[in-house]
Amino acid sequence: MTTRNYNSELKDTSDHKYAYNFDFDVMHHFMIKSFVPFFKDGNLLELGSFKGDFTQKLLPFFKDITCVEASNEAIATAKQTTLAGTSVNCIHSTFEEASLPTKYDNIVLTHVLEHLDNPVEILKKINDEWLSATGRFFLVCPNANAPSRQIAVKMGLISHNATVTPAEKEHGHRITYTLDTLERDARQAGLKIVHRSGIFFKALANFQWDRLLETDIISKEYLEGCYELGQQYPDLCSSIFLVCEKGNGR
Repeated sequence: MTTRNYNSELKDTSDHKYAYNFDFDVMHHFMIKSFVPFFKDGNLLELGSFKGDFTQKLLPFFKDITCVEASNEAIATAKQTTLAGTSVNCIHSTFEEASLPTKYDNIVLTHVLEHLDNPVEILKKINDEWLSATGRFFLVCPNANAPSRQIAVKMGLISHNATVTPAEKEHGHRITYTLDTLERDARQAGLKIVHRSGIFFKALANFQWDRLLETDIISKEYLEGCYELGQQYPDLCSSIFLVCEKGNGR
């Protein structure tokens, strides 16, 4: 297998950003809003923290946060910016090689599973080794059936909803999940699914959202409306979302 360069995968390409303002300004907020009702008291493990932007939004809810990140450059940036002066414990490691000192009451994996070479193997490790007996695991992935992707199919830009585009491949994507394939992998790993949903109804591509967010066309109320509509139509959301608890394993 080709050795992966995790620092390179995080860099923007000529026609595609690794992360958009839409992710930071909109999706992070609504992910937290979706998570809060299910949070457990105790510690938190974030798997794949990038440059700490989402970690920063978790700080008001947890005093004990550990992050595992494969890119040493991303960790260095986080320590100098978003996580400077915090007590967040950042561990530079792949998930496959990580050996963690304790179990965790909350584990967060957002927009990371689709990057993994062996997703079921890592989900099994989460269930068997890292998740506490009464803990919760929060799993979020981009949705192949998001209207923005379905529109791209109709436009002839991609061949099918679950396509992994060349730009996504450059950023390390291995798969584009739907709710059924995401649930399949979680169950195969032995996890117990206790809640399933979607996050934010989305008919526009991220770069289109970034342009709109620079104007006064999109109001806070409109964003809330897209979030609420997403609860009604999870299969038409930007991201799909599972809450899991520890299962018996396989």
